[in-house]
Amino acid sequence: AMASPSIGTHSGTFHCDEALACFMLKSLPEYKDATIVRSRDPKVLGQLPILVDVGGVYDPSKHRYDHHQRGFGEVFGHGFKTKLSSAGLVYKHFGKKVISAISGITDEKVIDTLFLKVYDGFIQEIDGIDNGVAVKDGEQAPNYRISTDLSSRVGYLNPGWNEDASDIEQRFHKAVAMTGKELTDRIMAYKNHWLPARDLVAKAIATRHGVHKSGSIVLFEKFCSWKSHLHEIEQESKFEVGRAPPSILYVLYPDSSGKWRIQCVPMREGSFESRLALPEPWRGVRGEELSKLTGIDGCVFTHAAGFIGGNNTQEGVLAMAISSLAYYASKSATGATDDEQPSSKKPKTSV
Repeated sequence: AMASPSIGTHSGTFHCDEALACFMLKSLPEYKDATIVRSRDPKVLGQLPILVDVGGVYDPSKHRYDHHQRGFGEVFGHGFKTKLSSAGLVYKHFGKKVISAISGITDEKVIDTLFLKVYDGFIQEIDGIDNGVAVKDGEQAPNYRISTDLSSRVGYLNPGWNEDASDIEQRFHKAVAMTGKELTDRIMAYKNHWLPARDLVAKAIATRHGVHKSGSIVLFEKFCSWKSHLHEIEQESKFEVGRAPPSILYVLYPDSSGKWRIQCVPMREGSFESRLALPEPWRGVRGEELSKLTGIDGCVFTHAAGFIGGNNTQEGVLAMAISSLAYYASKSATGATDDEQPSSKKPKTSV
């Protein structure tokens, strides 16, 4: 290999996918000092050790990463179905090294977790937009257009139709820097905020039987964003998901004021439907009245939709969770059913 290899991509109008592909390659030691050659001349391109988004060939053994050729249908794998762009191709083959280079993380298991997370939360969107993959199936026109996403912002960096295009190379390098900054910020956010939350959620799930023998109550010593982690960990661990123990039904955590919350776990991630809402008679009742009704000291409220409640203490929310489980257990024993598991259309919580 030459001392500093060149990365080849196409000239003319540039897009988010090859700008990001070039940034990812240049984040790696072996391409750190590479120059980017923008051309459509097969002779020029043929000399270069690596090509992205040009050349009509996908062959990782020869470092050819184009996706425009007829018959190309490569996807990321791991259950993802979106056709790859040059960003997804480079990420598929170099992504783990890129994450390590940008974040400084060396633990392979953590890198494997982030590899999927960064694809799902960042790269896939760029692949889908570049390849014209619809966000949703179905004919219905979208209610509004999204035009401030990263792919659109790279598009705006190109010269306008009635503008002098002599500075297009500098503009392309701006696009490489812009896409790279967004990728770097996202990887660092996952490292600094998402991973620590995942660890807290995993530990709380692992110790849940110590909170209550049902295994249905998870306790957080401090609040963190838990929903997506809980659903992901359940899927990975192949937990049973339903409306009764041993499914995880309630999460307890302190709020910003030092009081405690009990929150019902949603059926699925993003769903407003609780697996097991708090008992119907408690819903919309507050304060002393709720404490009298439940026989539990320090009750603050139960939301009218039954998906969240509060108490002054940790013992109090735990008692509410246990009492709620008992309420449903006695109902199923007598064959009675709660009117419905309400669906809170717009959960208004302060968390």
